Amino acid sequence: MKAFRLDELETERAANDGAYLQFLRERNMSVGLYALDAGELDPQRPHSQDEVYLVVSGRASLTVGLETTQVARGSVVYVPAGVAHKFHHITEDLRVVVVFSPPEG
Repeated sequence: MKAFRLDELETERAANDGAYLQFLRERNMSVGLYALDAGELDPQRPHSQDEVYLVVSGRASLTVGLETTQVARGSVVYVPAGVAHKFHHITEDLRVVVVFSPPEG
């Protein structure tokens, strides 16, 4: 078993000065913690993997393709591979668990 604590992952991510920390990589998926602070711009580009976002804290808008939704703690969003997507109008520091399948390159 592999078990993780979000507070410890956030500390590790912040210590490495990056917006993204991959903390699990297996044959069929990878999982990471993505962080964007209030007012920050999301630099993402489309990925070649399917993604699932689970928002653990914060508030923002998320546009996937031509659709936009509001996300906050507890929101779960699927993003198909190759589709443009961005978080924007981030009003509270955003922390998101991201699952990639297959694993992110």
